Amino acid sequence: MMLPKMLTLDALRAAYAAGATPLDMVEEVIARRAALADKAVFITPTPDEALRDAARALMAKGPAGLPLYGVPFAVKDNIDVAGLPTTAACPAYAFDPAVDAVTVARLRAAGAIVIGKTNLDQFATGLNGTRSPYGAPRSVFNADYVSGGSSSGSAVAVASGLAAFALGTDTAGSGRVPAAFNNLVGIKPTPGLVPNTGVVPACRSVDVVTVFAGCVADGTAVRRVMEGEDAGDPFSRAAAPVALPAKPRIGVLTDSEREFYGNTEVAALYDAAIARAQALGATIVPFDYAPFREAAALLYEGPWVAERLAAVEGFIATNADDFDPTVRRIIEGARGKTAVDAFNGRYRLEALRKHVAPTWAAVDMLLLPTSPTTCTVADMLADPIGRNSQFGRYTNFANLLGYAAIAVPAGFGPSGLPAGVTLVGPAFSDDALGPFAAALHAGAGCGMGADTKAPLPAPEPATLPPGFLPIVVVGAHLTGMPLNPELTTPGGVLLETTRTAPGYRLYALAGTIPPKPGMALDPAFQGKGIEVEVWALPAAAFGTFAARIPAPLGLGKVTLADGRAVSGFLCEAHALTGATEITATGGWRNYLATK
Repeated sequence: MMLPKMLTLDALRAAYAAGATPLDMVEEVIARRAALADKAVFITPTPDEALRDAARALMAKGPAGLPLYGVPFAVKDNIDVAGLPTTAACPAYAFDPAVDAVTVARLRAAGAIVIGKTNLDQFATGLNGTRSPYGAPRSVFNADYVSGGSSSGSAVAVASGLAAFALGTDTAGSGRVPAAFNNLVGIKPTPGLVPNTGVVPACRSVDVVTVFAGCVADGTAVRRVMEGEDAGDPFSRAAAPVALPAKPRIGVLTDSEREFYGNTEVAALYDAAIARAQALGATIVPFDYAPFREAAALLYEGPWVAERLAAVEGFIATNADDFDPTVRRIIEGARGKTAVDAFNGRYRLEALRKHVAPTWAAVDMLLLPTSPTTCTVADMLADPIGRNSQFGRYTNFANLLGYAAIAVPAGFGPSGLPAGVTLVGPAFSDDALGPFAAALHAGAGCGMGADTKAPLPAPEPATLPPGFLPIVVVGAHLTGMPLNPELTTPGGVLLETTRTAPGYRLYALAGTIPPKPGMALDPAFQGKGIEVEVWALPAAAFGTFAARIPAPLGLGKVTLADGRAVSGFLCEAHALTGATEITATGGWRNYLATK
């Protein structure tokens, strides 16, 4: 079976369409797994014959209705897979789950095949990948360097070409930092969007199951299969999708909050990512990261560390010596935390949530370094707490504040090591972050995983969010114009700037306050089209907005340059008598610039 170095959903679909079978794929994975030099990636590989049996069973069903037919994936070993032990990287803790975690069950039902359970920082406590009795997986680019954690083995399995995707978990950044260190995408859903049923908790109230993949499209497709409420997880919840503009306002670090711990390579790659974002049409907005950083500190320095103790309290009481020394030190640091501390911590978090609200009024998403630096395994072992805390400077806040995030590769420095950046958006902006994240990754030109030349799929265009309706605006409702708040206030977002089809004429209407144009279709006219914006409004707000449109303007179907017919502003013909035609300017914004 001829497969590229990096397994992707497109590559696998193409192989199956050409006549390959899941059994062929499994044989390829078995061979690649046996040849892998890094033996610390898996804790429990799926036995070869069990993989073959799974492939044969899948072939008997056929691909119909299975969106992940024959796709190999790996699972972090704090997520249950029936038939394989769950260890959380602690042999004395190991147990044999009777059923799959809900996420695994949904993926297997979609046709995916589990190739094994991967290594992790014990009990998902760490961002570096060295806190495991099963060894320390290494960066696929330099074996002297850490892989990132706690989802260490999952990231290396994907970056090495053994799996098309892998599941991790993320409490403080464990689904993002390993992505940065291995040139991968890390999809961190909004907390609650993907259920945690069947996951050994770290901090139950903020844990998130994540996806490592080569590209945003693959990771997003996997996340969509996994998401949805489950009765076994009281923190799971239904999605309430949030839209974001195609050309967003992006918050970036101010000079005073830029901390790279002397790593000039990562600093330069962050600057390059900002420049790419701007070239893609984003408006760059420096913001104050200090309150986000204070929220991040609560995760380990505040009472939330007591959640880690709550997760293993009975086991650590009898098996303390079975813990990694650093993990034990962190978890036992929760002893002495009181209910008063917990409430005070919660109060401070809510105060910080209010504090950062003005930032979200000024930006649509944040662009942050995924990790400000990296280090060798030797340096990490010499200073396991200090070095690890550096990795989480720009990740620890996201789950506490309930945000969605997508980590993408940002390129390589002169050392040959990769770095990454993360787009962070409001809760349930998971889908909305995807197109810009994909475009940012593509612009980095660094491939995926160990294959730095691998082609990426074309970035998806901005799509209409569920529950929203599109509307074409041509005049006073354009971005920056006087009536634009009528779109933004109820939650509307800009999808694109485009042109109408030829045949539309534009007029400056007399006596309108604020000044407005009127657009009308003249089928006999063949112009260049009028510049317009396509916005999306929540369905409930759309009707209210339409009812407020004053005559002689109204809504009708506007044909765009690509042939789509979308509801938009048109003008009654009688009002154009005596109006000044401004079609030649190409659009209302151009016309105003001539005044």
